[in-house]
Amino acid sequence: MLEIKIIFFISRFQQDGAPPHFQRAVRACLEVNFPGMWIGRRGTIEWPARSPDMTPLDFFLWGHLKSVIYNTAIDNLEELERRIREECNKITAEQLENVRRSFVDRVYHCQEVGGYQFEHLLN
Repeated sequence: MLEIKIIFFISRFQQDGAPPHFQRAVRACLEVNFPGMWIGRRGTIEWPARSPDMTPLDFFLWGHLKSVIYNTAIDNLEELERRIREECNKITAEQLENVRRSFVDRVYHCQEVGGYQFEHLLN
């Protein structure tokens, strides 16, 4: 069971742009822990194709970190980890407030269109 939870964590947070809940082990873990209540590809509740990013990690953090971290070449894993930590520590309260507002807007627009595309409604 621990292995499945690790797979779920990696699948959700580490696959850049890949659908999070499609691996069989992940879907099995979700079905055991959230029977009939999880949303995903081939899940109990089907996630619409090309649905918008709803988590702040997807619509803010990953893109922000990539844009600042990869401006110059990285020589090794330790340097990458150092840059990630430094850039995360530089995120301001104002940026986080903007992310919070964006999340609330996204939830509202997502509900408004029944879970389908809503990027055209964002400011």
